[in-house]
Amino acid sequence: MKSTSIKDNNSYSKEYFLETPHLINAIANKTLGQLESDGIFVFPELLKDAEDITKDQMILQIIDDKYWSGNVMGFLGLGNERLAIKSRFCSGNNDYLFQYLLEKVLNFPNIVDLETNAEHNDRMFIMLLFLFPSYLSAAMRKGIFKTYVNKKYNDDNVKGIIDIDRHIKTNIPFVGNIAYHQREHTYDNYLIQLIRHTIEYIRRKPYGSNILLRVKDEVNLIVNATENYQLRDRRKIIAENKKNAVRHAYFHEYRKLQRLCILILQNEKHQIGTGTDKIYGILFDGAWLWEEYVYSLLNKDKYYHPMNKVKKGAQYLFSGSIGRIYPDFIGKDINHRIIADAKYKPVDNIGNKDYLQLLAYMIRFDSKRSYYLYPEIGDANETVYLLNEGMSYENNVKARNDVFITKLGLLIPQDAESYKDFIHKIEKSEDEFKAHINV
Repeated sequence: MKSTSIKDNNSYSKEYFLETPHLINAIANKTLGQLESDGIFVFPELLKDAEDITKDQMILQIIDDKYWSGNVMGFLGLGNERLAIKSRFCSGNNDYLFQYLLEKVLNFPNIVDLETNAEHNDRMFIMLLFLFPSYLSAAMRKGIFKTYVNKKYNDDNVKGIIDIDRHIKTNIPFVGNIAYHQREHTYDNYLIQLIRHTIEYIRRKPYGSNILLRVKDEVNLIVNATENYQLRDRRKIIAENKKNAVRHAYFHEYRKLQRLCILILQNEKHQIGTGTDKIYGILFDGAWLWEEYVYSLLNKDKYYHPMNKVKKGAQYLFSGSIGRIYPDFIGKDINHRIIADAKYKPVDNIGNKDYLQLLAYMIRFDSKRSYYLYPEIGDANETVYLLNEGMSYENNVKARNDVFITKLGLLIPQDAESYKDFIHKIEKSEDEFKAHINV
């Protein structure tokens, strides 16, 4: 097996990928939307109007004879070639930060070793399993999916259309039953059966009980709704779901869950992808992970958290619902409103476009104090920028003392000897970070 590892948001020469040429050619200059259609699983779902990751972004883009990586982390494979995309804020070969973000945001256990080796496929598959509770919970907030199905019966209580051929085949000599079918609006349908098959498959895993414990109420609802579940029907259920993808916009959470279930069940033997020419993998949006991680450190009583991925908490710059925006965090204190923006980028990369965006948010919400919250690998000192007033034309530019932006970094340990050591050190960083932001 040939493997290569890179970091997100970095450049590499073409020679760097000599070990994995077929895989790199398969993903280079392809958008995430295209790769998602090819079978790559991207978390969270790609949105056209998201501010961070979009369908048009690329994993690897060729610019000036170099490969530039994008804003995602994860694993990809093609044939016997493997690619691991790590966080740019990790040190050495161990990407403890990526693992820590998955654990804090998605409750992934400490079984995700981010090295590319012979167990590469197993780790990708385990990631899919541990995404299942999040997707199931999101879908079930819409209630149990209900649709029309064509059910066949053979009894003396005829309520539908008689099946002549099946009746002759089944009920000769006649014993009083009639073969018939009817359309019913029911919970026990192809999609809910697919979810049930996925639940039963996960249950057989050594860690399956822990995975499903987080959604035990949802699991019970699915089990109770699928009284006709039969293990032998799994292949038929998968085929029916591949043919009947959920398309209604209202049930888009079920569409995502359906795709995840199919991926899990099709790869029961840890064969992610079908055949040597099939690209496969799982990718995570680094900016989204960082934003949700930062939110886990904030005092929830002090901050709102609009979320553009799920279209929750949208705000508008102008009347008439013009200029939709999703600030990362908005302080709840109306007299001393704080606006905070989580940036998954080095402090030196926070530039003019970022300042303009945050300043627009400050004006919109009458805020005089704001933060950039970013990962720091040097010294986690806070830097304060006072807003100017006056103009150079009139030679009266000076700093205001009442309006300012603060860059506040969370120190990412670079010298951890183990993942346990990394957790110990980053928890100290978190304490210092929270002391500044949760004032």
